[in-house]
Amino acid sequence: MLKIKWLLLFAIIMMMTPIAAAAEQQSPMERLDDISDEALQMVKFHRYEDAKKMLDYFSDQFTNISGNARPLSVDEVRIVNTSHDEAMEAAVSPNMKYEERINKLTKFRLVIDAIATSHQPLWTEMEEPIMSVFSQARDAAINGDTAHFHANFNTFLSLYNVIYPSMKVDVPIETIQRLDARIDFINEYQSQIISDTKSQQELYALDTDLKNLFANMEKDDADPSLWWVIISTGSIIIMTLSYVGWRKYKGEKTWKKDRSRDHKD
Repeated sequence: MLKIKWLLLFAIIMMMTPIAAAAEQQSPMERLDDISDEALQMVKFHRYEDAKKMLDYFSDQFTNISGNARPLSVDEVRIVNTSHDEAMEAAVSPNMKYEERINKLTKFRLVIDAIATSHQPLWTEMEEPIMSVFSQARDAAINGDTAHFHANFNTFLSLYNVIYPSMKVDVPIETIQRLDARIDFINEYQSQIISDTKSQQELYALDTDLKNLFANMEKDDADPSLWWVIISTGSIIIMTLSYVGWRKYKGEKTWKKDRSRDHKD
């Protein structure tokens, strides 16, 4: 029994080792992700000067990692720089509204997370509020409620704008273009959407495309390192149980042999 306990303890230690090692190893982009989150927290607490310092620090670090991290595409660099400029504007503006500051820093935070994260990016957490307000806009249009349609659709556009740059990091360009075309049509012909049943089909089509967008992101494969942990852990447990079973089998076989010898004697 003592050997069995030691084997199980060894298995548990082996299970935890890859996880601990992974926690200690942080990529340059993950460190930048932390900095962007710090800047967002500073703005949340109205500490705009501290947010500016964090964004300046981010800019310095982003320049320094180019030779050490995986190379970013031209589009990714452009998206990072654009969202960083907007975040800096929010931090230094003397009269920008608080909500707009939060939106710009959140947009920046989501972009960096999308680049740093290989699965389940943070922007997908916006699914519930985006789909909820869009559903309200769609229902208002179908019911001919112009005021509520305009209000809810404009809110949808504001939320969608927050995740749009990070979407461009993770989502195929064809999907982005299809969504853009539907949103532009609805936005340009809002009055027609209210009165024309055929035009309202664009609302249903956009609803489907948005649901597919988030659903496809949820199907993203697990981190390969996580699969390694699962496979190696499973192998250790199987080996341990097999050894325990073999020892038990040998023990029973020896006991039966000794008992049979005793009966003969």
